[in-house]
Amino acid sequence: MIETTHVAHDHEDVTREDLVALLNEDLAGEYQAIISYVIYSQVIRGPQYMAIAAELEKHAAEELAHALIIAGQIDYLGGEPLAVPRTVRTSMIAEEMLRFDLEAETETIVRYRRRVRQCEALEEYALAEQIREILVQEQDHLVSLATALGIETPDPSRSDAA
Repeated sequence: MIETTHVAHDHEDVTREDLVALLNEDLAGEYQAIISYVIYSQVIRGPQYMAIAAELEKHAAEELAHALIIAGQIDYLGGEPLAVPRTVRTSMIAEEMLRFDLEAETETIVRYRRRVRQCEALEEYALAEQIREILVQEQDHLVSLATALGIETPDPSRSDAA
C-alpha cells in the first residue's frame, strides 16, 4: 500500500481542485477503514470481543457506503476517484486493533469536520450535508470503539489529526 500525498489546507479557502485532492485523501481513509474492519472483525478473539466483532462487520459496510458517497462526489466535482487505501495497520492483539481503529476514526472526524467547512466555503452545500451524515456514523464508530476498550470517548477537537 502507498500513502497518499497530503494536501495542506488547514483553512476553508480551497479550490474545487483542492477539494477533489482532499476528498481523495478521505477516500483512501475510507478504503483503509473497510479493510481494517473486515480483517479485525474476523480475527478478533476472546469472549469479551464477540459483540464487537459483529459491530466491526457493520462498520465495514458503513465505511463502504461512505466510500461510495465520497467517490461519487469526487466524480461530481470533475475528479477521478483514487484506487489506493492508506496503509492498514494490523495486529493479532485485540486491544491494539481497536486502538488503531479508534485513532483512525478520530482522525477521520477531524478531517470531515474540516471538509464540511471547505465545502460550504465553495457553496457545495449538498456535499457538506452528505459529509455531515457520514460524520454521524463516524462519531458512532468512535463511541462504540471507546466503549469496547472501556475508555472515555476521545474528543476529536483536541486531536492533532489533519
